[in-house]
Amino acid sequence: MMRQMLLAISTVVLTAGMAYAQADTPGIDQRQANQERRIDQGIASGQLTQREAARLDRQQDRIDRMENKAKADGVVTARERARLHAAQDRASRNIAREKHDAQGKRHR
Repeated sequence: MMRQMLLAISTVVLTAGMAYAQADTPGIDQRQANQERRIDQGIASGQLTQREAARLDRQQDRIDRMENKAKADGVVTARERARLHAAQDRASRNIAREKHDAQGKRHR
């Protein structure tokens, strides 16, 4: 009886710990949402062509897959987190570069 109760408690604690670890990337999630919003705003304002936006969206999808892979084991390591931040930095630069090039201005 005591052994079953101890097993049940440890299972609950372990499951709760894994759920917390999976949700342990709020900064990365927020940044991803901000970058997707920047892409949408670029389309709406005419700063991004459909082709540019599609390329930037694919890059965001790759970052999302990287994040899901990092979370798969329940822990996002410092190295995984650094790789995600570096990928987001590259994506942010690409968004800015594409939004401020002359290409979108020609297509208005």
